[in-house]
Amino acid sequence: MHLMCLSCEVLARPLYLSAARSPHIVDIELFRKGLHNEPADLRARLQARIDEVSGPPYDYLVMGYGLCGQATAGLTARSIPIVIPRAHDCITLFLGSRDSYQYQFVNFPGTYWYAHDYIERSDGQGGALSLGSGSVTGLDKTYEEYVAKYGVDNADYLMEVMGGWQKHYKRAAYIDLGVADGGAVEDKAKAEAERRGWVFDRVAGDMVLIKRLVDGDWGDDFLVLQPGEHVTMTYDEGVIGCALANA
Repeated sequence: MHLMCLSCEVLARPLYLSAARSPHIVDIELFRKGLHNEPADLRARLQARIDEVSGPPYDYLVMGYGLCGQATAGLTARSIPIVIPRAHDCITLFLGSRDSYQYQFVNFPGTYWYAHDYIERSDGQGGALSLGSGSVTGLDKTYEEYVAKYGVDNADYLMEVMGGWQKHYKRAAYIDLGVADGGAVEDKAKAEAERRGWVFDRVAGDMVLIKRLVDGDWGDDFLVLQPGEHVTMTYDEGVIGCALANA
């Protein structure tokens, strides 16, 4: 098969590695992580690209995204199927399963996540991967606004003064996928955990979902949209579903 993969850049290293080992031809196009701040805009950009690449030489279009703040809700398959992981966000993809995500969410609420590609590809809109367990959308938006106006250091200070960090976060967790040397990112997570009085954990990641995405090994952990169908939210453990675009 010939696959086109549209993905957030935070999955760059594990995605390129998995694509290199895939039995299929995989073309990859990355989108800036900062686009998550405006889900409607990200959705429009993804749909425009889907419309452009639907058809030969591609057999399937695979997405390196989960629901991601509803950014993929409403995406419509055109002339070729679209495959999307059943995931709330990229934390599930880093951890390897919805069960692992749920375990972290239930047992370690208030986690501020760090991952190699996310930090490495920082675009000045904040450093840590504050998604997944314990994430608070309004707080994140406030932080991003402060970063844009005052810079990262000043934004951190303002949030600390407001008590936002201490109220919502208790733990800094570095996800190690073993793809590259992430020592610098892990050290950053440790330092910030110590400074803010958080617990630090090093969490083993798992690339299995990313690998299966580009290997064509799509089972219950993936949604396959047929032409004419669009992504819906299911509000259950399946995360996303599908319906006819004109239904």
